[in-house]
Amino acid sequence: MIENRVLNMDDYGAMLRRRLRVILLPTLLAPIVGFLVSFAFTPKYTSQAGVLVEGQKVPQGYVASVVTEDLSQRIGTLEQKALGSDRLRPLIDKLNQQGILHGGNTDDVIDQIRTGLAIEPVQMVIVPNVTSGKGPRPGFGGSSKTTEIPGFNLKFTARNPREAQAICAGVTDIMLQENLRDREQVAQNTTDFLSRQVDDAKSNLNDLDAKLAAFKRQYIGQLPGDEDSNFKILTGMNSQLDATTQTLSRAQQDRTYSESLLAQQLAAWKSSQSASNPQSLQQQLALAQAQLISLQGRYTDDFPDVVKLKKQIADLQKKLDEINSAAPSTGVPPGAQANASEPPEIQQLRMQIHQYDQVIGQATREQSNLQAQIKVLQGRVALSPAIEEQYKQLTRDYETAQKFYGDLLAKKSQSAMQTAMEREQQGEQMRLQIPADLPDSPSFPNRLMFAAGGLGGGLALGIGIGLLLELRDKSLRNEGDVIAALQLPVLSQVPWVGAEVEGQNGNGKRRLGFMSGPGNRDKAEV
Repeated sequence: MIENRVLNMDDYGAMLRRRLRVILLPTLLAPIVGFLVSFAFTPKYTSQAGVLVEGQKVPQGYVASVVTEDLSQRIGTLEQKALGSDRLRPLIDKLNQQGILHGGNTDDVIDQIRTGLAIEPVQMVIVPNVTSGKGPRPGFGGSSKTTEIPGFNLKFTARNPREAQAICAGVTDIMLQENLRDREQVAQNTTDFLSRQVDDAKSNLNDLDAKLAAFKRQYIGQLPGDEDSNFKILTGMNSQLDATTQTLSRAQQDRTYSESLLAQQLAAWKSSQSASNPQSLQQQLALAQAQLISLQGRYTDDFPDVVKLKKQIADLQKKLDEINSAAPSTGVPPGAQANASEPPEIQQLRMQIHQYDQVIGQATREQSNLQAQIKVLQGRVALSPAIEEQYKQLTRDYETAQKFYGDLLAKKSQSAMQTAMEREQQGEQMRLQIPADLPDSPSFPNRLMFAAGGLGGGLALGIGIGLLLELRDKSLRNEGDVIAALQLPVLSQVPWVGAEVEGQNGNGKRRLGFMSGPGNRDKAEV
């Protein structure tokens, strides 16, 4: 192939025709070689089982699902649990007893199972619902939407078809059992946890309730709700205290006035009754006797003043004897007799003064009681802000604890329903949709794929060989090659006449072709 020249489609076609045998030979032989090479590999068989994930049978609006983990993550978790040594050893022992596995090291078999197992999620593809005249129709363009995973396929590859089927079925059964156990265990653990939390919340609520009750008993009448009533009671007591104070002041004034009247009337009455008073008579008698002794020391008994004084003494003694004789018969002391003989006005004044004393005593006691109660109420009102703050703190803690307890109780009931739903298998379940099949042909090696690979490799090899030969070929086959090789223009063309003459040179046989006319190509050897 001459370099420094632009090739066109005719040049490429000419190359393909010249090297067609070189390309076809490896292209036809390589698929046969690939097919034969596939028999050199140990065949492996793949068994597949399909698991369907059924949705929750109870509507989510009534009972929420207890498991919120993503399905793909849950499948990965189930796979790791199913591939654990504690789960695979019983399966291997069972298969050994059935003769499906032919002994061997258990750890090696476990590694083979882990290596040969594969899980492929099956995703549901939903094509958008299209109305007439709007958007693309299904199958005619438009985008589809992939929704949640409705299931997964479990594949296991082994050297023996029965072994592949048995291990695939066993691992699938382990995953299904683990799913049931995990969901029920999660629901039960959630219920147990919420039960403990409910008990703790109830104990805390009872403690706060006891503290709140003790606080109410300690500060009864001083709670925030009692503040208005305390103000009303304090206002009423102040009014009562004012009324009592006025009553006491008026009673004291009336008593003072009555006492002044009594003193005046007693003075008037005593002045009028001084002559008939025994004490006054005795004083008069003693005074007269003293005067008589004094006169008798100076005068005789016939002296007129002495006679008059003796007569006055006799009259006084007579009156005094009458009064003394009248006192034992009535059984009243002389002073009492004198009081008993007081006028009704004086007795009425004394009774009024006694009533005023009773009123003053009662008003004084009421005043003291009201002042003490007012002082207590004023202390309550003064302490109301601090007590209100403590009460609000206790009430806020109590309400928070009560709400927390109510929420936990509702969650516990919800969890109990979820646990019952899982036990009755009414929640989301994994069910075996397609049992593990018995493979009738090996999944590896795929002989058709080997043959196809050989075909592709042979084609590439043939094209490579043909290209290499063309690169090494320096023949001049047309006018373009001559111009590219000599870098001189063609002045004339000589048509070829006669038979071909073969010749050899250092590079082999070369032919020089000249175009004698459109559509005709002649060849000459150089």
